[in-house]
Amino acid sequence: MIPGVAIAGWSALRVGKYMPGAGASGGTNEADRFFPVIRDALAMAGIAPSDVGAALYAAAPESDQLGLPVYISARMGFQCRSMLAEVGIMGITGGLAFDMAAAEIQLGRADYVLALGLSYQTGQRAPVLMEKGNRVVGDVNFQSVFGVTPICWYGMDAHRYLHETGQSRRDLAAIATKSREFARLNPLAQFQSPLDVADVLEAPMVVDPLGLYDVPQGGDGAICLVLAREDLVAARGNPYARLAGRGFRHDGLFQIGDRAHDMTDFPAARAAVSDCLSDASTTLDDVDLFELYAPCTITEALVTEAIGLFSRGEGCKAARDGTSGPGGSRPVNTSGGCLARGHPPSLTGLYSLLECAEQVTGQAGQRQVNGAKRALSTCEGGNYNLALAHIVERAEP
Repeated sequence: MIPGVAIAGWSALRVGKYMPGAGASGGTNEADRFFPVIRDALAMAGIAPSDVGAALYAAAPESDQLGLPVYISARMGFQCRSMLAEVGIMGITGGLAFDMAAAEIQLGRADYVLALGLSYQTGQRAPVLMEKGNRVVGDVNFQSVFGVTPICWYGMDAHRYLHETGQSRRDLAAIATKSREFARLNPLAQFQSPLDVADVLEAPMVVDPLGLYDVPQGGDGAICLVLAREDLVAARGNPYARLAGRGFRHDGLFQIGDRAHDMTDFPAARAAVSDCLSDASTTLDDVDLFELYAPCTITEALVTEAIGLFSRGEGCKAARDGTSGPGGSRPVNTSGGCLARGHPPSLTGLYSLLECAEQVTGQAGQRQVNGAKRALSTCEGGNYNLALAHIVERAEP
């Protein structure tokens, strides 16, 4: 029998800027930011460092400390018997760490496994980040030399979507303002001040038609989730969050590829979510909230439509009329999402899963979705050419 997987504990640093910048002095050592987060997660789970059987770290390519997982694990006193590894593939990195951590438990290799990560990306210079972005989007030996960054490519998505649906920048702006409304209630959110449509429309343009508040800002973070064999968590006698299903799909395309395809359709997201729902033996209508990887306003519109949450052209309207906002019938990104909670890319999947765990266990404070029992989380590899989905549900002992 495959063991069930529960989320026994969690802790995270508020997303923000913690590095003083390249070449600057001062600031707190990245490891020293990480240790309290890990200790708090272990304390919530009620376990000691020696109980950790495996640790799956989201890759932190910006860190100067090579072999960061081994260094951190040694400093924390872990003696992993099952696995110690650093994993990563673009935007699904955090979700992948969670997925592999769950697999260690399902395979019977460990009772307690950590899915964790650290991001200090604001310490990198903008030209370095820009160059890396170019290399993510295109073939490094040909296409990347033309300078199409990921944000440029989301801008192309937005132009096409607005043309096809008759929506406007004002419609997209509703997603940004809705995200801030949730983030104002989230202590982990990077941006907690209110935002109105005029703020979004009057902000400096980044990549036409996406302005400053339509795209994610740079952010650092640290997070640790403690996964456990379900029976060990159930024995405590309190409601808990359990992993109910997962789904993955790669649509066979690269971001800037050599085959024509609909750039405003995300078939990998649709397939991954469909497989996830099937694995959990549930339907989209039975999911109470959605934590979707959406770096830009346009991405939230496109992915909600791709997975069938809203009809074509209705993703913006749902934010505008309150359906996907606080108190709405289909709340999306109750954490504030990439736009407001913040977006340290390698950790975004983990921050989303933390939000799901808090929501289904009734620990989300003022942003709590009433009666939430199931939450769907997604993360993606690049314009959703690959997608990973998980369903977390409330369980009673």
